Amino acid sequence: MSHKPVVLVTRKLPDAVEHKLAEHFELNLNPDDRQYGPEEMLQLASNVDAILPCHTEKFSAETIALLPPRVKAIANFSVGVDHVDLEAARQKGVIVTNTPDVLSDATAEIAMLLMLGAARRASEGERIMRNQQWKDWSPAFMVGHQITGKRLGILGMGRVGQVVASRARGFDMTIHYHNRKPVDDSLAGAATYHASVESLLSEIDVLSIHCPASGQTKGLLNSDRIALMHNNAIVVNTSRGGVVDDEALVKALESGRIAAAGLDVYNGEPDHIHPGYRKLDNVFLLPHIGSATRETRNAMGYRAMDNLIAIFKGEEPGDRVA
Repeated sequence: MSHKPVVLVTRKLPDAVEHKLAEHFELNLNPDDRQYGPEEMLQLASNVDAILPCHTEKFSAETIALLPPRVKAIANFSVGVDHVDLEAARQKGVIVTNTPDVLSDATAEIAMLLMLGAARRASEGERIMRNQQWKDWSPAFMVGHQITGKRLGILGMGRVGQVVASRARGFDMTIHYHNRKPVDDSLAGAATYHASVESLLSEIDVLSIHCPASGQTKGLLNSDRIALMHNNAIVVNTSRGGVVDDEALVKALESGRIAAAGLDVYNGEPDHIHPGYRKLDNVFLLPHIGSATRETRNAMGYRAMDNLIAIFKGEEPGDRVA
């Protein structure tokens, strides 16, 4: 590329990624890591050839319609693309890409952390220690749930779900899953396929959610489906908050209808998370850090960069979603 295309990078990326991007593109960076609203983002995009955003920037149909014709691509620094109106992008001729594969190990680690933290009352125990409230030991103190040998249900047996299944087998867990269609045996291993969410929920001890947010999955885990789970069940979510009906889950946790939850993603994050979660001892909460390792964040940046390089070479990007 003789003339470097101009790219708007909406958030502060790892230094190594920004330095590598600068070899190929003229960059409009965000060193203060401010979150841009739609109006400011459109203003900043007035003289760029592409945008490299995160899931924190929202590309509604209205925002995409107002993008300057010069903007050729939205190369997301994320796997999820529910923050982008893909149909509006297609109609405008804006290429949209994401960064799959490279997040799978890191997100699976967080899923296992949430599973263990929720099952073994980690949030409650850590608060007791920090507040110097631990006074004694007894057989009834801080009794939680063991996950070894339990039945794990994976909702969405994609890349992350498959890695979670692999890690969970180290705890001798029996794997069950629901997907739009069965995955190849070489990927599913000995996992049991369920053709419906309802069938899955009635057969498991732990649910780990790994399906994308969409119109079809919004509020998928609702009160009716929670009612199918037994009252020692645990819910883990590392996908998107929109898959869960918060009011239904909070009520189930409050009433003891299910035992515990481990959550890394939320509706309305970060400022408008359901307040009920913070009040409950049986919820293990993390601040959307599924991909937050140095290795993964660098890999995400390089993947987004490779997509942009392909686009401006006139080639098909490897991770095109629109």
